[in-house]
Amino acid sequence: MTAYTTIDTPVGELLLVGEPSATATGGTALVSLSMTGQRNAAVVQDGWTHRPEAFAEIARQIRAYFAGGRSTFELEYATRGTDFQRQVWAALETVPYGTTTTYGRLAERAGIPRSAVRAIGAAIGANPLLLVRPCHRVIGADGSLTGYAGGLDRKQQLLAHEGATRAA
Repeated sequence: MTAYTTIDTPVGELLLVGEPSATATGGTALVSLSMTGQRNAAVVQDGWTHRPEAFAEIARQIRAYFAGGRSTFELEYATRGTDFQRQVWAALETVPYGTTTTYGRLAERAGIPRSAVRAIGAAIGANPLLLVRPCHRVIGADGSLTGYAGGLDRKQQLLAHEGATRAA
């Protein structure tokens, strides 16, 4: 059974989608977190159940992040992707709060040749967990803000919120 809810945040409304999990705190594993107007955002489907209570712990952690009281998330994810995508996403999860990294450095973290930087960008673009899997921390080699499914204005807002510095 797929459940969903929405929460208001400083970057706009977030749509949270989850599935029951016996091992997740609060009983819900997060499948997707998307922003209004996001490229390839999840859309509520027939048969999904609106269950805000199922996302209480997830919402609490997201609100704590925006309040400045949390820099990491302790959530269970139920995402699907190719082996390559999961490899890139695992590397994304190692980019520390308050820092940025480049696509090339992310390739190194993931053990992927730098020549695959376009494929890495595509995998990042397919990340279904914006914010909690921090794709907003990946920037261009020249330090420029590059693609973000939630929009570059939100990417800038998230990086400013984190006080991000270059490196990692």
